[in-house]
Amino acid sequence: MHEVIICEKPSSAEKIAKALSPSAKKKMYNKKVKYWELKRDHKDITVVSGVGHLYSLVPNKQKYKVSFDLHWVPSHEASKASAFTKNYLNAIKKFGKNADSYIHACDYDVEGTLIGYNALKYACGQDSLNKASRMKFSTLTKKDIIDAYENRIDIDMHQVDNGIARHILDYYFGMNISIALSDSVKKTKHRFLKLSVGRVQTPTLSILVDREKEIREFVPEPYWNLKAILDFEDIEIKHVDGNIFDKERAEEIYNKCNGKDATVDKITFSKSKTKPPVPFNLSGLQAEAYNVFGFSPKRTQIAAQNLYSAGYTSYPRTSSQKLPESLGFENIFKQLAHNHEFKPHIDKLPNKLVPHNGKKDDAAHPPIHPTGILPDKLSKDEEKIYKLIVYRFIAVFFESAEFESMRTTLDIEGEKFKFSRRRVTHKGWMEHYPFKKIDDEKFPDVKEGDLMSVKELIKEEKETKPPARYNQASLIKELEKKNLGTKATRADIVDKLYDRKYISGTKIEVNELGENLIDTLNTYCNNLTSEKLTRDLEEQLEGINQDKTTKESVVKEGEKDVKEILTDIDKNQQGIGNKLYEAYQASNIVGDCKCGGKLIKRYSPKTKSSFVGCSNYPDCTTIYSIPKGTNFLKKTCEKCGLPIISFGKPRQRACLDPNCGKDTTKPHKPTEVGECPECGKQLLKRSGRYGEFIGCSGFPKCRFTCSVEELESKLK
Repeated sequence: MHEVIICEKPSSAEKIAKALSPSAKKKMYNKKVKYWELKRDHKDITVVSGVGHLYSLVPNKQKYKVSFDLHWVPSHEASKASAFTKNYLNAIKKFGKNADSYIHACDYDVEGTLIGYNALKYACGQDSLNKASRMKFSTLTKKDIIDAYENRIDIDMHQVDNGIARHILDYYFGMNISIALSDSVKKTKHRFLKLSVGRVQTPTLSILVDREKEIREFVPEPYWNLKAILDFEDIEIKHVDGNIFDKERAEEIYNKCNGKDATVDKITFSKSKTKPPVPFNLSGLQAEAYNVFGFSPKRTQIAAQNLYSAGYTSYPRTSSQKLPESLGFENIFKQLAHNHEFKPHIDKLPNKLVPHNGKKDDAAHPPIHPTGILPDKLSKDEEKIYKLIVYRFIAVFFESAEFESMRTTLDIEGEKFKFSRRRVTHKGWMEHYPFKKIDDEKFPDVKEGDLMSVKELIKEEKETKPPARYNQASLIKELEKKNLGTKATRADIVDKLYDRKYISGTKIEVNELGENLIDTLNTYCNNLTSEKLTRDLEEQLEGINQDKTTKESVVKEGEKDVKEILTDIDKNQQGIGNKLYEAYQASNIVGDCKCGGKLIKRYSPKTKSSFVGCSNYPDCTTIYSIPKGTNFLKKTCEKCGLPIISFGKPRQRACLDPNCGKDTTKPHKPTEVGECPECGKQLLKRSGRYGEFIGCSGFPKCRFTCSVEELESKLK
């Protein structure tokens, strides 16, 4: 009997093979792809893996044309960027041919289910599906893997249909509409402009554009704060009215109270509790990692996925906030206690382990939690995320933190002022969660009736502030609230908006192209920016899982919506083309040309490279080539006024004009500046295409380089 187990990634294949048989043998296919052979239950088992999706959707007709007629092909045939998947696919074809049984062991979610299903259907043959079963696990521990192997289930065809429908709709909304918009520019302006829209991507950008306009259109309103500094311990007290928008009222209070003493009018004490946090789901982990470490959601997701693949934590793409008892809390804590950092906290756990669960649930996976297996070696990012997960898991089992509050009201000439303090009476869970700051304030020794000398009365004029910009974490939280995208895709969607240069900054700003894209779509085909359209489609997709609707009906509905949008684009082709090209030009202006035109960053599809040219071309032929990965800084060159660019590894800074400031009459001679820290040979100061840099004289054997500014720190 020959059995083939198909996994999603090589790391998962190794974990599964070693869990099923400690004597599993690692082998190589084509000297590039690992696979595993083992024996179990009188069967010869081969464990093979993909590297994510091995198949992609492409149109049956010509590429780069609008199409609703799609089929699956190997990913390496669809895109050169996926060439690395070819050997993995060939390995599955070779070992999956004519096997007696098959096991689908990819991640248990919609994408993982589709990855394994396509590998079985297209690589192993349609008949393999009749001989296939499914392993369902949330951690890659030996116990969970063996349990999943011995209690296999059928492949969930609802998940498969959901996945297929998602990919088809993403192609319809993403590729088809992007092609139509780009064609509008091409036919109107005879220019190539690569535009990107998407089923979730575009409503997300629309949310950011709405916020951008709110900030721009915001009219600040003046208001006044009144506060006093007491002689006693420099206590600051504030007027009970808070923000006062009536200037005359603020001046009246100030004039009445200035130079007067305060009397303690009333002191009240109260007690409160702060409940423990709930277990992490993916969005909760992403939000906390952003708040604590400043990690982007994508960065957090990558680290969490790596921890899961290594067997240290559970599957990260979950919505659940409810820890089931079946996880075996005591056993996990017993293993974690071998770590000296976690042990003091684990030793103080209550005898009865009852987690403080949240409201959200996920039928597929529990919340993110440690498995108990302690890591050997982690990257800096993985170590931070691992500790965050472990400490959160510990904290949810402790009791509430308890506080006592003191609220004091004071009277100055009939006007009421106040201050408050809060101190900890019982740290509870906060003692075991180092990422939460504990406010523990001292209560001043005052009592009702005390006369307090006022050192200074302050009247501050301020203005109301516009709505805050989204950051990546708050944007993902907003998408979750609006039910746009899925837990697995939201971070990728935000990343894509950055990649397409529609947005920038930690506090997200939308550039001119991004804003004009949304304005154009709202003018000519606003369905694409509609949150309702996207949300309704998402609900229909989820309905496939619940057997409320079918793949065919959801795809048909999506096709109808897209065709309506395409009709709108076709009717308004000239207006769309003009607006988008003007926005593209404006968003890529990097400076002023000597001829009076604008210097614009452009892209050449022929050379597949970027350059800077003048807007007055062909009358002005000024052109500057720029290296790949160039960033334009807000600074300008002191000598010629052109932009300063950043490029290369290590990053170098130089004028956009590579000849700026150069003495072209004399050849530049390298000068010695020190000893190479890597090979010991001489370091030379050289003049390159974009300015001076430091390089090793042992090049090309030694490739040490650094910028002139970095030289001192490198030599240390």
